[in-house]
Amino acid sequence: MSEEVLAGTALHWGDILVIIAYFLFVISVGIWSSRVNRGSIGGYFLAGRSMHWIPVGASLFASNIGSVHFVGLAGSGAASGIGIAVYELNAIFVVLLLGWLFVPVYTASGVFTMPEYLRLRFGGQRIRVYLSVLAMLMYIFTKISADLYAGAIFLEQSMKWNIYWSIFLLLSISALFTITGGLTAVIWTDFIQTLIMIIGATTLCILSFIKVGGLEAMKEKYINAIPNSTLQNANLTCGYPRDDYMHLFRDPVTADLPWPGIIGLTINSVWYWCADQVRSSLQNSELECSSL
Repeated sequence: MSEEVLAGTALHWGDILVIIAYFLFVISVGIWSSRVNRGSIGGYFLAGRSMHWIPVGASLFASNIGSVHFVGLAGSGAASGIGIAVYELNAIFVVLLLGWLFVPVYTASGVFTMPEYLRLRFGGQRIRVYLSVLAMLMYIFTKISADLYAGAIFLEQSMKWNIYWSIFLLLSISALFTITGGLTAVIWTDFIQTLIMIIGATTLCILSFIKVGGLEAMKEKYINAIPNSTLQNANLTCGYPRDDYMHLFRDPVTADLPWPGIIGLTINSVWYWCADQVRSSLQNSELECSSL
């Protein structure tokens, strides 16, 4: 990568001050919220079941949306079109399934975690240990690693930090309030992150459309956005925009994201939203009362 390209990612001193203020603010919120709900297992893992539904919903949102989406999902959209959005649109209906079908069962059983529920439902300790180990390994190799790498790339490109030190910084900040404060700290910091991401993404979207000249201009420019390496090499076929770049549901045989794949995606989404996010969905005391 040329020095000219890297120079274009350099931050103004005002941007650096905003990033520093952001880190200090998030850490302060995490430490402040760590003071409560630490005296019991229910307080540590379920935030005392006293959280309002708004921060609970924000925590579910922030648990799914992060640097991997702003960097990776946006890149996939630029490479192949809007079809990649099916992954997130599918989550709308699965989260409704979580609220209406799964959460009442979890609440009535009085569990704190999914491994605990499986032990209660099927008996035995092995299934609890198995799911705990499996979930930990899947998180490390499929989610945490991708999130850390995407966040570290941003710090490396914008602030010229070493990528490994960037990962260490992100891990340290997360561990500081997560380990000491439990889920209460996680939910409140997620709430702050949600506000920042929604405001930032909305602002970025508006400014981007203004920059390219609107939706129709974007579609016209996207078709003509072909890498120079592809144009200069007649043997290359990659890099050309897809004909179905504006299609959410694509051909079941020839497409890169065939629409029957939504069925398999839904199965995976049920695990992610309805089993993997159990603790974040059990914090609302209003929901517990309504379930009883």
